Amino acid sequence: MTGYYDYVLGLIPLALLGITLTLSVVGFPLTTAVPVASGVSGLFIGHALFVRSPVDPTAPAASPKTQRINAD
Repeated sequence: MTGYYDYVLGLIPLALLGITLTLSVVGFPLTTAVPVASGVSGLFIGHALFVRSPVDPTAPAASPKTQRINAD
């Protein structure tokens, strides 16, 4: 089953190569096209890490309440 992170892993090289090639064909110099494409790839990576961060679905959720243990 293809998931979100599989798409992100596919989009990273696609963005690097596709955007670089497209900008080069349009007339931008390679020294401008590569950083722009890298920035777009970085946005994909940042979204995958910080907006839709990978979580362990089997891990118990942390309780906001702290339990008090009596030392008696």
